[in-house]
Amino acid sequence: MMTFEIRPETPADIPAINALSATAFGPGRFARSAYRVREGVPPVSELSLTARHEGRIVGGVRFTAIRVGEQDGGLLLGPLVVDPSLAGKGCGRALLEDGLNRSRAAGFGFVLLVGDMPYYGRFGFKPSAHGAITLPGPVDPARLLGVELAEGALEGVGGQVRAYAA
Repeated sequence: MMTFEIRPETPADIPAINALSATAFGPGRFARSAYRVREGVPPVSELSLTARHEGRIVGGVRFTAIRVGEQDGGLLLGPLVVDPSLAGKGCGRALLEDGLNRSRAAGFGFVLLVGDMPYYGRFGFKPSAHGAITLPGPVDPARLLGVELAEGALEGVGGQVRAYAA
């Protein structure tokens, strides 16, 4: 595993993060349901992180404040992006672990994402109850994952996911 410097994103970092996102996800990223939730709402600034290796930005993660139905206190993770040349080197893990720790410390109760269980399961994410939580647009229910940052924070949570400025 490599070592990465994880630090808060600055405005100067945004072009590099956007370029990584374009490379990793392509133009189709704008049509995804998770992007549609985040559209027009800024991420939580203190939870937007970058990873640097040898002085170069090689990854980033953002969290957007959400409510599910009428339940506030959640976050939507994404995007989590890593330079493809560093895939499997620990950058995503470092960003995610730091981001979840900061989210917990900031008082958020849960985090949702659309992603792959084999990757995110090791961080405590589990599939959401089928049909209980919905996003604007189609999402494979097996890919809608959540993790509680506070015990019981996802119990009984259901409804449409909507972003808000925190």
